[in-house]
This record gives sequence, C-alpha cells and structure tokens, in this order.
Amino acid sequence: MQSLAPIALFVYNRPDHTRRTISHLQKNLLSEDSRLFIFSDGAKTDADQAKVNEVRALVKQTDGFKSVKIIESTKNQGLANAIIAGVSQLVQEYGKVIVFEDDLLSSPFTLRYFNDALQRYFNQEKVMHIGAYMYPLKDKNLPQTFFYRAATSWGWATWERAWNNFNPDIEDLISRFSKPQIRAFSIEGRMNFWKQMREFRSGKNNSWAIRWYASIFLKGGLTLNPSKSLIHNIGHDGSGVHSNREDVYQVHVARQPVQHFPSKLTENEEAYAAIKQFLRTRKGNIFQRIKRFVTKKLS
Repeated sequence: MQSLAPIALFVYNRPDHTRRTISHLQKNLLSEDSRLFIFSDGAKTDADQAKVNEVRALVKQTDGFKSVKIIESTKNQGLANAIIAGVSQLVQEYGKVIVFEDDLLSSPFTLRYFNDALQRYFNQEKVMHIGAYMYPLKDKNLPQTFFYRAATSWGWATWERAWNNFNPDIEDLISRFSKPQIRAFSIEGRMNFWKQMREFRSGKNNSWAIRWYASIFLKGGLTLNPSKSLIHNIGHDGSGVHSNREDVYQVHVARQPVQHFPSKLTENEEAYAAIKQFLRTRKGNIFQRIKRFVTKKLS
C-alpha cells in the first residue's frame, strides 16, 4: 500500500465548523490509515480565548485516524503564518501534505483523490498543486480532472519539491510580473488575483494563498483540479478570515471516486473557458448584485 500523505488541519475559534470538518474527514475512505496533525492557533484577543479553548477541548476527542497529533500555539500566529509553518514542517518530514482549514466539508473520496494524485504526479516537476474545490461549472463535458493555472486554497495538497518554490516575499513576486503575465494571472481580468497581490503588499490582507499561486505561476507550474468539487466551503457565513457572507461558491460535493487523471501536462482549454465563464457571470446581473448587496448589509 502506498504511504499516505499526512493531513494538516488548521483550526482557530470556530468549534461548530471544526466539528463538521472533522466529522466529514472521519467518513473518508482512507481516514483510518492517515495521520492527522491539528494546528491550533493561539487567541488573538482575550475575547477569542473561550472559543479557542472550546476548539482545543473538541479536537482532543478526535479519533478515527491512524494517529492524531495536536500542535497548540501559545501565541497568535495568524492563519497565513500558521499554514506556512505547518506545511513546511510536514513536507520536510513526509515529502508531501494534504491541507485543510476548519470550514471545509469533504467527500468520502477526497483523501483518496489527494493520495492518488500525489502518487501519480510525484516526479512531475510541472505539477505543483492539487486542489479539491471547484466552482459550480456549467460545462458538463469536462473530464473528471484537469490541469489549470490557478491554485485553489479550499482543500489542497502538494509535495516538498513544489513547496520549495514558495516565495513569501511580495515585493520580489510583484517585481517579476510583466503586463501580459498580470492579465494571464488574473484569468484575463475575470478574477481579482492581482488586486489581492497589491492588497497584501499594502497590508489589507494576509493571504498565504495568493503568494503560493504567484509562486506557481511564475515557475510555469500547473494545478490539478476536479471538474466536480470534492470540497464544500461552509465559511461563507461571515466567520472566516478572508470570506464574506455569500452563496455564489456553493457546490454539491461529488459522491463518486475520481478514476481518471490527465496524462498530458498542459492546461485544459475547455476547463479554462468554463472557469472564465463562471467567473464572468458569478455575481449575476445588476439587479441580482444590488439584491445581494442589500441582503448583506441587512444581515
């Protein structure tokens, strides 16, 4: 049997989200053979301490895995620093890692997908990231999995060889982009990836994910993705670090295992077109946008 990748789960102060995330992970086919590492960040404020304690008490009861190790931080690192440190630690020890945050519901086949892909593309330098979330795409003729340029952060996996290319230095990253690259990076202006880069530089966000995608993009890397999402994000209730209250990214999680992986190491043009179309129309017409804006304000 292949050696399974360790799972890194990053938790903070959301006990209900954490409970649901772990419950779905426990129902995965490979959970009993997988090592789970739970990284619990320290409280940012005194007000957060009670919820942090509640999460820590909850994760101490976790079973259903080959082993469970809990790493409690005494001080608040913030999500970005916690993920960078935790991923770096595990890839150094195991050569690969599967990464979850505390608001991600998985399919029973998500861990199998990750481990199969990690094994299949282990020596393919161009493949740098495996994502498990996918937008609700309209094109129903896409293959089960495909390569794409952008890295999704809602359930993902990588190898030490790829993570070694992670560059946290935003100034260095930004300086290496040409104008045509900025457009390609932003899916031809359909997604605000470049804006996220600039906002990180000005201190308006603290995203590890945008720097990871930029590192992959500048290296000419590819990301593997499923056409039917293997993850549903329940963090769009206003409780997440970088998430708003919205429903445009809601999906029905795939209920069957992934059997097919691409052998050609190039971006899938049909999938790229389908993603571009989703991003272009995801927020609806002007009336739907106004309705969503008003609903958000009222809530």
